[in-house]
Amino acid sequence: MRIDIDRWEEIFITIIRNKTRSLLTAFGVFWGIFMLVALMGGSKGVEQLLGSNFEGFATNSCIVESNRTGEAYKGFRKGRGWKIDMDDVEQLRRDVPEINVLSPVIQRWGRTAYFADKQATGFVKGVYPDYADFEIQHLKYGRFINDVDIMERRKVCMIGNRIAEELFDADTDPCGNFIRLDVIYYRIVGVTESTGRNINIGSPSYQMIAVPFSTMAQAYNRGNRVDYLCITAQPGIKVTSLEEPIGEILKRNHTISATDPQAVWFFDMETFFSMIDNLMTVIRLLGWMVGLGTLLAGAIGVSNIMMVTVKERTTEIGIRRAIGARPRDIMNQILSESMVLTSIAGLTGISFAVGLLQLTETAINMDRPDYINFQVTFGLAVGTALLLLTLGMLAGLAPAYRAMAVKPIDAIRDE
Repeated sequence: MRIDIDRWEEIFITIIRNKTRSLLTAFGVFWGIFMLVALMGGSKGVEQLLGSNFEGFATNSCIVESNRTGEAYKGFRKGRGWKIDMDDVEQLRRDVPEINVLSPVIQRWGRTAYFADKQATGFVKGVYPDYADFEIQHLKYGRFINDVDIMERRKVCMIGNRIAEELFDADTDPCGNFIRLDVIYYRIVGVTESTGRNINIGSPSYQMIAVPFSTMAQAYNRGNRVDYLCITAQPGIKVTSLEEPIGEILKRNHTISATDPQAVWFFDMETFFSMIDNLMTVIRLLGWMVGLGTLLAGAIGVSNIMMVTVKERTTEIGIRRAIGARPRDIMNQILSESMVLTSIAGLTGISFAVGLLQLTETAINMDRPDYINFQVTFGLAVGTALLLLTLGMLAGLAPAYRAMAVKPIDAIRDE
């Protein structure tokens, strides 16, 4: 296949003949494709970033906690405090079959753990083994709390990775060692692994000291009181449908008005995740709309400039026709100039967008244990390149047809 060097040389000479005009025209295409690729890669990275924050939580889950009453009822004043207890837990398990996992939790904030001459501040959380079905525990060493720990009220604990780093040497398995909380020594049976998650239930997992629920209830004289409930729904059941039966049982058991809107705090994780998904869908849609709209405006600018170019080159085109150039040759010349200008501007825009996304990706992942990818896929890059060629061809069609229609006599009159 022979390459027509003269033709390509003529294309580039035509483009650079008016540098300012060509540069401004190309900038419209550059900015449009830059915005499109940057927004697509950025929305993908933000989606992964948000997803990492919620990673490990059951999506069909909720948290139920007691709150001060909002209505006076049966002699009790408004604003009365109350607590969920283990009797409520047993009744909910028995009377609400749509519940899959119901894990009560008690917690104390700002407790100091001691090992030898070192200390670390964390959050002590009393849990049952099924708590791991609600918030998945990524273990670096050992195991989570089990049923035997609960039944025998063992003085064991699972600690977060930051607690382990502050109390023990790096790359040391703390399992089997004893730490002191208040006046009680607990044997470490597990250590969580660091994740990129920033959202946690009650306390950050990296600062959590999880002990058996029964052990903590006895050690801190909590009786049968519960701070909050972690609940997941049965497969196929929406967790929002559990709010009404759970609220009815808790209000009835604690002499609270059935119409009280605030006594039972119900946080629906499923609805929250759905809101995040909808938000990301809107962000992606806006990205496409802004990017494609800007790119289309750039392509229209290219078409207008090519129309001006054809008008300026009327004499040249007429002479070409007079000496034997076919209409198809004229059309191919104009289309080639349009596609080359669009492609150069567009590919430069893609390169700048990819470079910016790479810098963002490097900065975001500098101190993260997981990896967030801000780059666009190869398929999107190829599709964008094909879109550029298509827009370049479409932008040159009207000018090309106008150039093809130029007759030698018109060129003489124009002169």
